Amino acid sequence: MSNPTNLKYTPSHEWARLEADGTVSVGITQHAQELLGDMVFVEAPAVGRTLAAAEECAVVESVKAAADVYAPIAGDVVATNGDLDGSPENINSDPYGAWIFRVQPANVADLDGLMDAAAYQTHVDSEAH
Repeated sequence: MSNPTNLKYTPSHEWARLEADGTVSVGITQHAQELLGDMVFVEAPAVGRTLAAAEECAVVESVKAAADVYAPIAGDVVATNGDLDGSPENINSDPYGAWIFRVQPANVADLDGLMDAAAYQTHVDSEAH
């Protein structure tokens, strides 16, 4: 499994990507979707909601389980990925392309506190043992 190096990661298996417009896209990692299996439903946070870092803010449901998604950084939700409403399985086929929501970060420097790809892989490997 290869984690893109342009993303930041959380211990709870979310990824965050800084976009050109200054917003941050958030989704779940390849590892998370492999654990969950086939996605059947995604509940994104409402646009306009203000999130605290590590706050439960979305839910992904698979044939196996439902899992909470946590905000990797604090900010205001500015968009949700409407494509997932009808096609939640996009997370399975392209977990790093199928973002769930975007936030306008309260402080973009908060991304620096998240794990890079190498640290995240070490975290995943340590969970497996």
